[in-house]
Amino acid sequence: MRNRNLAFLLSLAFPSALPAQQPRDVIQPVQRHSVQWYHAVAALGAISAASLLDESLRDHLQAHRTAGKDDVARAFRRMGEPQIYAVVGLGTIATGLVSGDARITRAGERITAGLLLAGVTSSALKLATGRRRPGGGTGPYEFHPFSGDDAWPSGHTTMAFALAAGVSDELHSTPAAIVLYGAAALTGWSRLNDDRHWLSDVLAGAAVGVTSAKLMNGHWRG
Repeated sequence: MRNRNLAFLLSLAFPSALPAQQPRDVIQPVQRHSVQWYHAVAALGAISAASLLDESLRDHLQAHRTAGKDDVARAFRRMGEPQIYAVVGLGTIATGLVSGDARITRAGERITAGLLLAGVTSSALKLATGRRRPGGGTGPYEFHPFSGDDAWPSGHTTMAFALAAGVSDELHSTPAAIVLYGAAALTGWSRLNDDRHWLSDVLAGAAVGVTSAKLMNGHWRG
């Protein structure tokens, strides 16, 4: 039963993320995957290419924005807020400590470490780039480093994808991964719908979040 505590805790935040029947051993050995420098180059290239769609996509989404879409966005953006990701990360650690299961504690530590790295990296990039948000009345290529403008990358998206990647790596469940990454993607969409970010902000946030979680899970190999 102790091995099911992590799945139970996660189900409180993501009730649809876990299948009805859980495997007996929820925590599996981490499967390492190589992360290379050229992955970062490819990601930056894709984000740069996507930035060409920033303005047109923003205009399209705002022209078709509805109250119903705003309600959906309001629900999903919470995945990128502390009341969700902090509860999952720190709550998993607490569950492991209370139950005396070191595997659950270590899982919570890895999830939390990924979230911390993602948050620090996102904040540093926001400060260094100083990109204007869409609602400022300017185009998508307004950058004023250290000005206080903080569009790039999207912080909500960063944290949502860091949480999705970290939890998915611990559960090793395809249905859970689909739901978690799907919810993270909807968090990113919510920032576009709310006119808080450009498309390239969201894609950059996703890249930072996933990379941070993978690094903290020991997936980096030189």
